[in-house]
Amino acid sequence: MRALPTPRAVRAGAMAAGIALAAAAAWAGPATDQVKASVDRVLKLVQDPELKKPQNAEKRRTQIREVARGLFDFEEMGKRALARHWAARTPEQRKRFTELFADLLENSYVSKIESYGGEKILYLPEQADADTVTVRSKIVTQRGTEIPLDYRLQKKGDRWDAYDVAIEGVSLVANYRSQFNKIITQSSYEELVKKMEQKQLEVVEEQKTRKPGTASP
Repeated sequence: MRALPTPRAVRAGAMAAGIALAAAAAWAGPATDQVKASVDRVLKLVQDPELKKPQNAEKRRTQIREVARGLFDFEEMGKRALARHWAARTPEQRKRFTELFADLLENSYVSKIESYGGEKILYLPEQADADTVTVRSKIVTQRGTEIPLDYRLQKKGDRWDAYDVAIEGVSLVANYRSQFNKIITQSSYEELVKKMEQKQLEVVEEQKTRKPGTASP
C-alpha cells in the first residue's frame, strides 16, 4: 500500500512555521504576540546545547511538540481538513483521526525546525475579522528571498488558537483537505486512516535511524 504523501506546500508550510529568529514587527497585536512567543520557545529548544546532544533528541522533539500543541488547535484543523466527511464520523473516529492528523503535522513540523538555518521572520500588521485573525509574516531566507507566511487563528476564551497556516497563499488545511477527500471518495475513510497509520509507523522508523540534526526530505 502506498504511503500517505505529504504535499510540497504542506512541507514548506511546516518548515516556515518553525524557522523564525529575529522579529521586526510593523504592528503587533495579541495574536501576533502569542505566535511569536510560541516560535521563540521552539527556537530556544532547537538551540539549547544540552538538547542538541544525540541522547536528548527524543526529549527535544517531545518538548517541541508540546509547544506546537499550545499554538495549534489540531481538532479544529482536522475537522476542517475532513470537511464534509467529518459529520459522518463517530466521536471515537473523530478522536482517532485528530490524534493521527496531529501526529502527522507535528512530525513534519519537528523535522523541519531541526534543520533551522538562521532564517528570519518579519511580522506584518494583523488582519482581524470578528473572532478570527490572520497573523501575517514573511520568512526571509539567507539568500534574501521573502516567503509569505500567514497564521490563521480564532479566539477561544482568552487566547488565540491557530487553525491553519498559509505558505505563499497556499492553505495547509486546504491542501490536506483535497488529498483526504480524494482518498475517501476513491476508496474509503477506513483506507485513509490506514494510510495515516502507516505514515505514522514510517516516521517512527525513520526517527530511529536519522542522524541528529538531519531533517526529513
